[in-house]
Amino acid sequence: MNIAPVTLALPDGDARLEPLGLHHAQGLHQAGPDPVIWAWLPFAQPKTLAQMQQYIQRALAAQDQGAELPFAVIDTRTGQVAGTTRYLDVQPENRGLEIGATWYGVAWQRTRINTECKLMLLTHAFDTLGAVRVQLKTDGRNQRSQNAILRIGAQYEGRLRKSRVLHDGFIRDTVYFSIIADEWPAVRAGLLAKLAR
Repeated sequence: MNIAPVTLALPDGDARLEPLGLHHAQGLHQAGPDPVIWAWLPFAQPKTLAQMQQYIQRALAAQDQGAELPFAVIDTRTGQVAGTTRYLDVQPENRGLEIGATWYGVAWQRTRINTECKLMLLTHAFDTLGAVRVQLKTDGRNQRSQNAILRIGAQYEGRLRKSRVLHDGFIRDTVYFSIIADEWPAVRAGLLAKLAR
């Protein structure tokens, strides 16, 4: 698995994934002012442009260490930055990685964009990088996210109790899901069917 910055897009898609950079800070700052976006994320809301730049710099530092690969989500219809997502916990020796740290501005929630992004990220992970396992996880309180992950076609694996101390001091349970290479053809067919509708 050779993890390297890459731009991902679907023909006539509403979303494009491009390597995250500091030039996306203003767009992310404009997309992310609503506290509801950050309610279940394990890091504090960047409330100023400078804090958003720091958020990006931390993601890029993790990329430099080979642990993550962050993307900006671009709305191809408007050119606006809609949000961000990443490959996390990259394990080349195990041919596995995680999709996470995903958030979208309120205007882009419950649109085609998340489905398109998951399709692009999973396609790249399984078909290009040769992953055998892609993991997703979420806060145990976030039932909406858990339902969305199940709708993608991921399998529930379990709950790690009191697994993470959050920035506000709350100690959360983390719920784990995965898709393995054997399941990917059916998951891909399901995502394509969702987009066709």
